[in-house]
Amino acid sequence: MTIQRLSEAFYRRKIGQIQARMEAAGLDGMLLLDVPNVIYACGFFHTPSERPLGLYIPKSGEVALFVPLLELENAGASWVKDIRTYFEYPGETHPVEWMVQEAGAKRLGIDTLTVDVYQRLGGNVTVTPMVEQMRWIKEPEELALIEKAATYADTCLEYVLENAGAIIRDGGTELDILRACIGATAAKMKAEVGEIFNLRSSSVVGTVHSGPRAALPHGSPIERKPQIGEPMIAGIGASVGGYHAESGATFVIGEPKGDVMRCLEAAMECDLAGIKALRVGNTCTQVNEAALGVLREYGLGDAIRHRIGHGMGLQGHEGPWLAPGDNTPLVAGMVFSNEPGIYRPEIDGYRLIDSMIVTDGEAKVPSRFLANHPPEKRIIPI
Repeated sequence: MTIQRLSEAFYRRKIGQIQARMEAAGLDGMLLLDVPNVIYACGFFHTPSERPLGLYIPKSGEVALFVPLLELENAGASWVKDIRTYFEYPGETHPVEWMVQEAGAKRLGIDTLTVDVYQRLGGNVTVTPMVEQMRWIKEPEELALIEKAATYADTCLEYVLENAGAIIRDGGTELDILRACIGATAAKMKAEVGEIFNLRSSSVVGTVHSGPRAALPHGSPIERKPQIGEPMIAGIGASVGGYHAESGATFVIGEPKGDVMRCLEAAMECDLAGIKALRVGNTCTQVNEAALGVLREYGLGDAIRHRIGHGMGLQGHEGPWLAPGDNTPLVAGMVFSNEPGIYRPEIDGYRLIDSMIVTDGEAKVPSRFLANHPPEKRIIPI
């Protein structure tokens, strides 16, 4: 599959879709301030700071980028031709007030506002999550980037499986394993997509933690050498062209001890149940319950510490959420993580991660490491 940047035609199509939603909502203009929404609508990647940056979309006609003066050249390199600048933040006139004045729309929608700026504007705007919710459903070009990102997350896990044993035998730690797998994957990404995507829009990150520290859902790697018989979690996130995917696995260091393999099997069955439930017509909450119900059947209900998954796209975590209380119906084109987690404080922990795409039929799983490596193939010889 050839991976390319999203084209001007793609972004103009997005603008047209937003304008159609604006008309239905009775808006004359839409000001996007949230960084992922700006990227979604026009593809302008930039380094966020305290200086606000906005994309103005009128109900018809061309869009305008409102940027601080220091971003003028960067903005000028985009396909957007109407670039307007303010000097500095906070300024005698707040930059967002200036943007609203420049927009001049009678009925203006804004995607996000702080309370103080909302008060400055006198409440004469409509704050709406419209564009954020549009991002939930990805088009084929976006899905292609997500699928490519998933292959790089898998690459990182393959490196762990093949090399972690030697690193540990040489006295290596969690940090050593993480540095090595991230470094190898980043080099591969640079060679394959480095000429297409700059560092702002493509990357790989992750964590490795083992033994009792694997019981921390958000554990960070430290200078700890994984020990024989214990589990080791590796969770990897990758992005290509700004679009994210994840893949993660729990490995066993040497000969498994106690009920390690049973926990790995429970997590794998939980993962498969989540994939099976990810169908158009089900709600996010139903997927969460179907998956986590497997862990409860294994008698591991007390070891559940979080939902089964979250949306992914231009953000690593975005809505909707495969969690209690989110009754959003699934629609083809939505993308989610699938993260069975078993956490037993001061004992051990287990987490698997797949990326899932909602289709009109069975869920598509672009991350393939878990499917290709069942629990018995994730034992790292020492």
